[in-house]
Amino acid sequence: MTDTPQPTDHRARLSHASPAAFWLERDERPEPQPRLTQDARCDLAVVGGGYAGLWTALLAKQRDPGLDVLVIEQATCGHAASGRNGGFCSPSVTHGLANGAERWPDEIGLLQRLGAENFDAFQRDLDTFGIDCGFVRSGKVTVAATPWQSAGLPAAVELANRHGEKARLLDTRELREYVDSPLWKTGMFTPDYALLDPARLVWGLRRACLDLGVRIAEHTEVTDLDTRSHPLRLRTPYAEVTAKRVALATNIYRPLLRRLSLSMLPVYDYALVTDPLTDEQLAAIGWQGAHGITTAGNQFHYVRKTDDNRILWGGYDAIYHYGSSTQESLTQRPATFTTLARQFAETFPQLDGVPFSHAWGGIIDSTTRFCMFSGTAARGRVAYALGFTGLGVGATRYGAEVMLDLLDGRNTERLRPAMIRRPPVPFPPEPIRYLGVQATRLSLAREDTHGRRNLWLRTLDRLGLGFDS
Repeated sequence: MTDTPQPTDHRARLSHASPAAFWLERDERPEPQPRLTQDARCDLAVVGGGYAGLWTALLAKQRDPGLDVLVIEQATCGHAASGRNGGFCSPSVTHGLANGAERWPDEIGLLQRLGAENFDAFQRDLDTFGIDCGFVRSGKVTVAATPWQSAGLPAAVELANRHGEKARLLDTRELREYVDSPLWKTGMFTPDYALLDPARLVWGLRRACLDLGVRIAEHTEVTDLDTRSHPLRLRTPYAEVTAKRVALATNIYRPLLRRLSLSMLPVYDYALVTDPLTDEQLAAIGWQGAHGITTAGNQFHYVRKTDDNRILWGGYDAIYHYGSSTQESLTQRPATFTTLARQFAETFPQLDGVPFSHAWGGIIDSTTRFCMFSGTAARGRVAYALGFTGLGVGATRYGAEVMLDLLDGRNTERLRPAMIRRPPVPFPPEPIRYLGVQATRLSLAREDTHGRRNLWLRTLDRLGLGFDS
């Protein structure tokens, strides 16, 4: 008589996982700048100390070294999405070529070129300012696990090649040269894609700003923006700031302009990181390169190695809470962590028993068109760039340039696309918002199961509101 195998308790692999983002839990993390306790004046006030805000401050000083720039951050720079993402850096400013081509087919050539130019400038700026964040154009492999996912890859390769992106199909044998999982059947390799260390990027931008004379106030929340005053007035708990111009880079947090209250919704995304793997363990899954991996489903995973040979395994669940809640406590979700641990074991059975060292979540600022938008208020004295929707590591630099162009009154090519000139369709108020999100999530999960878009998804597609990731 043989013993019946017992189901694996994937929770045990999470028993020692830190709830902090892996990237942020390092000794090199800088000490916070003092909070603002005295009234201040500046030429440009930047609200938000993530990628978009720091790029805005840095590029503003690069354009005009004599400009007095103040960055105001409610926590610490990089505390939110900029320090918690997977470190995938795309050349696209439209959340991928497919999304941009579907929404702006007449402008996709311009959008692709602007994205490529921004991508190159991103890398040049890292070199110029000595920002060592491990940026490497290592490429990305998109893997398919079902026949319908595999069937969609040739069209994706053809679209990429038609618009100047290098991409090629990988059959099962070729895919095994990049990664070996029993679940993944075919793939697509896109070489012009980068990986980096999210926290070291934000800390490097922060340091470069300080070196150029940018003032940064951390642990300072802006509670109100008076757009009727001259100059503009920003209120914080202990002090008031007067500024000639203001750039809002607040991600999903309160944007300080009422008009933007329905433009975005907060979607919670989660990730795990393993303990460091041995060379033998990495060889067992055939992962010898530095490339990143994403899966082709709607409920997709993003996967990469770290410098010390851990594997980051994130994505799949995208959770929206009623009322657009942004509580920090919601970034911990044991049910999702258990699901991710189980899926990791199914994908890489060769790594059975490898524990996870970190388990965390973050908030994505999602829009109805799945990419950033921008605009102005107060007769051009306030600009904003928001809604990067989880693929903004590279696009935030483009958003910063757009904000500065708008504030400077420049008529640049960056401002030509409809993506910049026209706002996204707003989300409906509650409870319609919550019901719509849940219907969409359920429909996307069903499409992953059988490969067909139902009536709800086809209706969203016809309205230009379709979601594909």
